Amino acid sequence: MTRRTVRIAMNGVTGRMGYRQHLLRSVLAIREQGGLDLGDGEVLWPEPVLVGRRDHALRSIAERHDLTEWSTDLDAVLADDTVDIYFDAQVTSARVEAVKKAIAAGKHIYTEKPTATDLDGALDLARLATSAGIKHGVVQDKIFLPGLLKLKRLIDGGFFGEILSVRGEFGYWVFEGDWQEPQRPSWNYRAEDGGGITVDMFPHWEYVLHELFGRVTSVQAHITTHVPQRWDEQGKPYAATADDAAYGIFELAGGTVAQINSSWTVRVNRDELVEFQVDGTHGSAVAGLRRCRVQHRSATPKPVWNPDLPATESFRDQWQEVPDNTEFENGFKAQWELFLRHVALDEPYQWDLLAGARGVQLAELGLRSSAEGRRFDVPELTL
Repeated sequence: MTRRTVRIAMNGVTGRMGYRQHLLRSVLAIREQGGLDLGDGEVLWPEPVLVGRRDHALRSIAERHDLTEWSTDLDAVLADDTVDIYFDAQVTSARVEAVKKAIAAGKHIYTEKPTATDLDGALDLARLATSAGIKHGVVQDKIFLPGLLKLKRLIDGGFFGEILSVRGEFGYWVFEGDWQEPQRPSWNYRAEDGGGITVDMFPHWEYVLHELFGRVTSVQAHITTHVPQRWDEQGKPYAATADDAAYGIFELAGGTVAQINSSWTVRVNRDELVEFQVDGTHGSAVAGLRRCRVQHRSATPKPVWNPDLPATESFRDQWQEVPDNTEFENGFKAQWELFLRHVALDEPYQWDLLAGARGVQLAELGLRSSAEGRRFDVPELTL
């Protein structure tokens, strides 16, 4: 086996997502399996270069995982000709400047979303990267999760007939921070720092809907801040200036209607933290992160509305589990491997910075829809 090394500048690995999903469960997991098999006796070996603002935090992570390279000097790392890829998992407000520097340095780009704080910024990155002739990708992890892969299998197999509607529920209660520690950082609830559930989640819903059901052609949303005060990491109260709940209706090409609720102020009464119910003329499915259950029209019960008597059946028990039929990888790792193959072998890859810009566009139009009380068409983006 011939080992081919690819050096990856990983900026933002001291954050929860950057560390757990991208460094630990993706890049280091690829190393633990012996590298990425490219075929013909060649293995791609990812070599992370940790980048961030806190030297002690980077040093700690590097020592924990026997890594040798870290730096707080992004410019110096980008000036290193041996670095092939720049990955960004910073807060959104810091992303555009860093990605622009990496593009100018000729690095391939792989980045978390949203790619920018506004559509103009997101399109600018896509244009710059395309003009530079580099390869670029945006994390779109949800479509690589087992539940949605099973759902795609059903769609591709024609299970639903004509798909009529999609209903999504996402969220959980994020503690305010006064009497229990919150599960999310305080910047998520400050609009001035790039926070808000709309800019966080609408980019996810854009690519999920786009990939599985069709392009989003219109959006109507109600977006609000249910909890106006929270407590930060130092236990100090602050005004929550960003939205913590977004209720969206999306029309898709072909006529399917999607309704998705996103909330950090909801207590979970479902099997998984996100679930999508898809209803079609021939059958329905409920898919989460891992599970997917179906009800075919031939096995659909005939409920009768009678408020005077208690229900005698368990509606959940009337659904059939979709089997795994394969071994599923971590969704983040699966997409990392596809991007690395794109860089190394020039294999096709569609989740690029233009796709990332579509997510930013949907979030921007959703916020505008809520502010103006209007439905907005979603124009198709081109460079």
